[in-house]
Amino acid sequence: MTRHVHTGDAEAREPLLSSAYLKPNELDSDEGEVIFERSASNTTGDAGDAPHRRLTYEEAVEKAGFGLFHWLLLVVCGWANASDAVEILCVSFLLPTARCDLLLSSSDMGLLTASIFLGMMVGGYMWGYLADQRGRRRVLIVSLTINGLFGGLASVAPWFWLFLLLRFISGIGVGGSIPVIFSYFSEFMPRLRRGAMISALATFWMAGNILAAGLAWLVIPRTWAHFSLGSLEFQSWRLFVVLCSVPSLTSAILFKLLMPESPKFLMEAGRETEAIHVFQVMFKLNTWRKGKDLPEFGLCTSSKQKGEVEETRGRSSRGGRLASILKKALVPIKQMFRESLKCRSISLLIIFYCISFGYYGLWMWFPELFKRIEDGGSPCANGSVTSPLHDQTCYPVKTAVYMEGFIIAAANLPGNIFTILMMDSTGGKALLSFSLMVSSLSVFLIYVVQTKVQSLILSCVFSGVSVIAWNALDVIGTELYPTQLRSSALGFFTGVGRVAAITGNIAFGKLVDTNCAVPVLLVSALLLTGGLVALLLPQTRQTELT
Repeated sequence: MTRHVHTGDAEAREPLLSSAYLKPNELDSDEGEVIFERSASNTTGDAGDAPHRRLTYEEAVEKAGFGLFHWLLLVVCGWANASDAVEILCVSFLLPTARCDLLLSSSDMGLLTASIFLGMMVGGYMWGYLADQRGRRRVLIVSLTINGLFGGLASVAPWFWLFLLLRFISGIGVGGSIPVIFSYFSEFMPRLRRGAMISALATFWMAGNILAAGLAWLVIPRTWAHFSLGSLEFQSWRLFVVLCSVPSLTSAILFKLLMPESPKFLMEAGRETEAIHVFQVMFKLNTWRKGKDLPEFGLCTSSKQKGEVEETRGRSSRGGRLASILKKALVPIKQMFRESLKCRSISLLIIFYCISFGYYGLWMWFPELFKRIEDGGSPCANGSVTSPLHDQTCYPVKTAVYMEGFIIAAANLPGNIFTILMMDSTGGKALLSFSLMVSSLSVFLIYVVQTKVQSLILSCVFSGVSVIAWNALDVIGTELYPTQLRSSALGFFTGVGRVAAITGNIAFGKLVDTNCAVPVLLVSALLLTGGLVALLLPQTRQTELT
């Protein structure tokens, strides 16, 4: 039975978009933990309700139209996605110079690149679960703030262990924003445009990649950025770290000021009035200057058993409540591996591990590998390097390393354009499998070639093709799970991916000096495995969100 739910207390400040068209205090209610009951009706409401038709989520999204609101949403969510890319990839660009100032061995560099992924592993499922329980928007604001704040503080860390710790905490923030941003974005999209628009959102990762590479190229080689800050020598790479924290902080501000909560989440939480007002905001912006009004309608919402939650809270001890919260936090994982979802969950687990080990294991080391082939030859043919402090120098900085990183980042563009054009017609499954197999071949050839130019060309091929796999995975991941599991599932799988990224970076750090062929060939094998497993996934092209 559908019902209207009192929305509780509200935050004092409202998003700009909502305050323009909505009644005060209707978008940010702060109720207790959300327990979902999948019950809905398309009949008229209870006594006293207006006799208008009740719409499903897909019907309401279609009625709200497509236009200015969705393009604004794309820009705001895209900037958040780009900020995550900047924060993750900035470490790879600072390694060639920071290793001297922080006295890093290759193993230390492996730990440093792995630290942000360890944080993402810790934060991914936690934030995803909170987003499914408390709402997408507020989780995005908090996680992006943590990301930017601690990422910026790392710039003044004088010791390696402190820099490592701050990068880890920053990673916890990144772990929340990456999975939640795609759940949030997809829940505003009409079914027939969802694949292309999510692919367009994923394109902003390339923008963040290019921004990080461009900043590194412009800032790190500059001698004017060197000055003393007390006992700390503030080198140019530290200024680069500060600049890399700005996108996350500005993104958090944009979500706070402009964006409403996901209407799909509000419907699942039984908050019908708030969801209707979000659809009204969408309609008004999409029909801007056309003078149209959205007809009155009701929504098919799910009931929220708040009373049971409060009763449980009242009779439980603090320890009992903690145990109950932990138990409930594991429920989504159990649901993901039951019955009809089991096969797809196992397949996605394998795919996320394979692509994350391969992509991040190799990508984070590209600048270092190119530095090692600056004089020509294969990335793995320069012999053993005993220590960055012996027989090596970090200054003057060789700008060619950052130029090559910028070129590889820009090579994402053809893959992103291809994904946007083909996603809705071809489907994510075929694109995912194809791109992983071609990525596997390109990595194998990177190991085989002998010249710097050949390595650069194949690295660009890897960049352009692997991004297709990530874009396809972003679309498939949002469509394979229902609303009450979507963010939790994406958070869980990105957590699995972070484990893979950690092992990949540690493997490169341990073996890049002694047996570089092993991690490179392992990357190739894992990408091939992921491409074959992708064939087991169901086709989700233009499917309805449940």
